[in-house]
Amino acid sequence: MYRVRLICVLVLSSLLLGACGPADVEPVTPESTGVTVTDALGRTVTFDQRPERIVVTGRANFFIMDALYMFDGASEMLAARPTSGQTQVDPFLALLDPAYVALPSIEHEASAEQVAAFQPDVVILKGFLADSIGAAIEALDIPVVYLDLETPEQYTRDLNILGQLLGQEARAQAILDAYQARQARVVQATAGLAADERPRVLLLQYSSRGGEIAFNVPPAAWIQTLLVEQAGGAPVWTEASEEGGWVVVNFEQIAAWNPDQVFVIDYFSNVDETVAGLAADPQWQALPAVQQGQLYAFPKDFYSWDQPDTRWILGLTWLATRIQPQLFADVDATEEAVAFYTQLYGMDDAAVREQILPYLQGTLD
Repeated sequence: MYRVRLICVLVLSSLLLGACGPADVEPVTPESTGVTVTDALGRTVTFDQRPERIVVTGRANFFIMDALYMFDGASEMLAARPTSGQTQVDPFLALLDPAYVALPSIEHEASAEQVAAFQPDVVILKGFLADSIGAAIEALDIPVVYLDLETPEQYTRDLNILGQLLGQEARAQAILDAYQARQARVVQATAGLAADERPRVLLLQYSSRGGEIAFNVPPAAWIQTLLVEQAGGAPVWTEASEEGGWVVVNFEQIAAWNPDQVFVIDYFSNVDETVAGLAADPQWQALPAVQQGQLYAFPKDFYSWDQPDTRWILGLTWLATRIQPQLFADVDATEEAVAFYTQLYGMDDAAVREQILPYLQGTLD
């Protein structure tokens, strides 16, 4: 009896649906695969389909590339590999992705037409390029998403933008959780330090390009200054570099500051050799900081840890062990690097020790 009633119901339902016709029944449509993001400049960028071909170019593009490679499968979306001012073929990304070197190369100063030749669904650029190469690319009706990636706050915003663009919001949150936990460990330990508990710190970029030696200090608002402050130090140079880019300073100014500690960055040469040379220089030996063993080489592997690259969190952690050693006596900077690459780039422990640690330079012991 139940089967008879069920058949009747099904037949009646069929007749009713047929009588209604397609005009009265809302068609079932597949879920939209489009995406809308608000980029670092506050611009809303909408895609009917999630981008599948990505081009990253422009100055400082490796900051974007290193962030992009923390997301699963991002390497498969790249239409080209960009050069940068610090390298022509990124050895770190080639290590993560053996297919990276086979990608066609795009110069970091490529024209909009050269970018368009790769038929990207989206171009990702640093925000300061919006009025130059960015505007030219957009004029060709190619969507551009701008990221800053210059401060910890911007990292939070911009990693979320990448997560939305790639459809990996959960991965973006996992990355941010790792950064915020590491940063909080340092900031919470140093936040209550009195002024006389904060050593006077000088951070210098060393350059010998063109055969001329120069020392530069970063602007007060840049991440290098922020890292020193959060690690428990008092930067001595901020009044000399309120805004703009790196500011050249001479040795007389360095001596006048008379810092308790000096940290030296060298982007283009072996930083250990650079600092050894300074320590052997009679002029530098007259500095109290050098006499007291407080001249340090800022660590680097494929890139220096002081920059607004993904490695800035390693730079913060390492600085804290030098500026406030009593608060961070249990922190091993080398092991922090191992944990960083395994957690955020998916490398296994043995691979990090065999393929990353041999490239480490800087005062890590």
